This record gives sequence, structure tokens and C-alpha cells, in this order.
Amino acid sequence: MTSTEPGALLVIGSGLKLYREYLVRAVADRAREAGLRLVLINNLKPTWQHEYFDDITVVNVFDHALLAETARELASQYTVTGVLCWDEPLVMPAAELAAEFGVPGLSIPGVHGCRDKHSCRVRLTEAGLPQPGFHLAADLADARTAAARIGYPVIVKPRALGASMGVSLARDEKELEAAYRVAHEASLVGDEPYRGGAIIEGFADGPEISIDGAVHKGEYLPMFVARKSTGLPPFFEETGHLVDAADPLLADEELLSVLTRAHRVLGIENGITHTEVRLTAHGPVIIEVNGRLGGDLIPFLGKTATGIDPGSVLFDVATGHRPDVAPTRSGVAGIRFGYPDHDCVVHSVDVPWDAPGLITASPMVTPGTTLRLPPGGYIARHSFVVCKAPDAETCLSRLAHAASLVEVAAEEVEPPPAGTTLAMPAGLLDVDE
Repeated sequence: MTSTEPGALLVIGSGLKLYREYLVRAVADRAREAGLRLVLINNLKPTWQHEYFDDITVVNVFDHALLAETARELASQYTVTGVLCWDEPLVMPAAELAAEFGVPGLSIPGVHGCRDKHSCRVRLTEAGLPQPGFHLAADLADARTAAARIGYPVIVKPRALGASMGVSLARDEKELEAAYRVAHEASLVGDEPYRGGAIIEGFADGPEISIDGAVHKGEYLPMFVARKSTGLPPFFEETGHLVDAADPLLADEELLSVLTRAHRVLGIENGITHTEVRLTAHGPVIIEVNGRLGGDLIPFLGKTATGIDPGSVLFDVATGHRPDVAPTRSGVAGIRFGYPDHDCVVHSVDVPWDAPGLITASPMVTPGTTLRLPPGGYIARHSFVVCKAPDAETCLSRLAHAASLVEVAAEEVEPPPAGTTLAMPAGLLDVDE
């Protein structure tokens, strides 16, 4: 690094405009106030990003060697004061670059614990935190042995994917075979070190929540809790989230103790994490810790409900400052995703623009997009609606009403043959990403 240029924040991947622009806007505002340049390394040609970034370099960010080479070249032009990333496949190289440049980051052990679900399970179990039985199975025979030892029902999932992709419930040996195949095949679209096989683990029964929190010099600071809705069993497609600024879990000593201990055990030093937890009859059980902000517009819901600006918090932790995570308002915000009833080609999606409590709504695909439900595909969403309300019951009612106003014209198609390569929607809006 040199001191011949102004200080700069290096952002690894901007993400979709639909999902991440509000974060970029907040970071850009804080950077301008601090007199810092905002420098982006992005995968595809930018469009909307020009409004916020001072310098944009386009390379294949998923080629981690090329990404590192590009970052080092930029570090020779700017004094890098922080590295930011909120894209799951890129959190590992972003943390490695932060360590190399000597700026705040998750830490190398911390990011490994977040990225590798098996490593996370091993380390939390060894530390005595509540965890289900688990085993990383190399093949189906190994999976059968592990499931018999752990006891049905079991969860079968890839080692390092997000958004519940490839995750399913197996209640017996017959279902285990199909679940293992789904998880194994889903893992093949992920990072090279984590491809193949599947994790078999005991089913932690109970409501699922997520907690977005900041970590500053190892201190864990929870921001907001999201109550998760899932569907399409035996899979766990995430169909919606609800954030309540007055959620009593934010003051639950047992939950906060588990979260704090888990972050300490994983060695997470600086950053924002998205932790998924099951509230079982025996207490909270951590499902996974992700080294990034939550997806699915959860941070936007948190900002709407609590007033805590996750982009501003991210700026603080990336630049070595303890963030203020005190809420400035008290409300409820939620999101509901629209899924088709069957595999289909979407011809049109019309969303409501006026409904009680409606903040925003959007189609999520362009005409001609093929949506495939699990196990042939994942995240087969055609739209979303976001609503706010003074209380959770009213917000859920408003979400249901707004979702009922979405109109979709689509043509049913046959599901793909078993064993077909995992399908993701190719017509997502914001195709520049």
C-alpha cells in the first residue's frame, strides 16, 4: 500500500441492485463524509453502480487468484483502509485480502468457520455449545451409516451453500437416498473445496430465526432478529421473514450467550454476521454462522423496523470503529416471496403498488424465465412484497394481502429428469450481476 493516494474502501462485488443498492448507498454516503474513495471489483460490467463508486474494475471475481492480483494492483494505487463484502461466495477471499492489507476483517479462522458448515459444527461441538449429531459423508453408504447412528429424521445438506439450497429432511433410509443425491448434486455448483458429499445431521426441531449482528474486535453486538418462514417440504425454501424491533429474543440471555460464545469460538474478529438458529425445546441451537449480512432483504427489514442502518454499521466495522447498534424506532417489517405451484415459464409478473403498509414490491424475473422448484432448482421466486406495521400480527396480515394481489401469467413445464444439473433462474432482474 502507498500513501500517495487518498484512503479507499475496497468493495468485493456489489450484488444485485434489487437486493443491495440500499447498502451501497449508505456505505457511499459514509465514505464521502470521511473523505474516502469507494473502489469496486465487480464480476460484470457495471450500470447502476457508477452513481456510488469512484473506481470500478471488472474481472472474474470467482477466480480468486485473479481477484487477489487485481486487489493488490489497486492497493498500489490507493491506501486501502477497509475491505467490504456481502456476497457469500466471496467472503473468504475478502477476508484473506483484509488480513493481507492489515485492515479489519473476519479473521482467517473466523471466515473458515463461517464458510465451511462442517468446520463450524466441529468447532462449536468441541466448545460444548448445543449442537445436533452430525457427520460429513463422502458417499451414500457413509451417509446411511451416519443417519442410523444419529437417528432419523435427519437433515441432509451441502457443505457450503447458502439460501437453504440442497437442504432437505429425510425421515427414513428411503428418503435419505434422495436427499443425499440432492445435496451432493447441489454442492457441485459451489466452491471447489466444498464440492461432493453431504453433511448428515440430527433434526433440531423448532422455529427458525436469524440474527444479524456486528462484531468489533471480537465483541458481538446483535442488531435484529428475523423470524423465518419456509415451505416446499421436505425442502426448506425460504418464503419470508419478519423483523420486530420489540422481539423479546433480543433480550433473551440464553440466546445471547450462545451467540456470543459461538462467535468467540469461531474466532470472528471484525465484520457483520448472519447467524441461523433453531429454537428447540432444549434451548437455542446454532444451525450456521455466515460471515456476511443476511440476504433476502433482511437487513432492509431490520433498518425499516429498528432504524439501525446496516450499511453504516458495515462501514464502521470495516474501518475499525465500534458501531452504534441502538435502535432509533420501533416497528415491524416483513417480506413475502412469491413461488409458483409447479415448474413453469413465466410470461409476466404484475405486483401491487398500493396496499396497506406496502413499502415496496417487485417482480424478480424477466419474461421467458423458467422457474424450477426443488430438487430441480432453487430460489424459484417470481416476486416479493415488503410491508411494515406497528405489530407482528398486522404485518403478517398485510403481507398476505399484498401477496394475494400479485398476478403471474405462466406456462407449466415438466420437471427435469432426476440427476439433471441444478437449475437456477437465468432471468433474474438486474442481469448485470
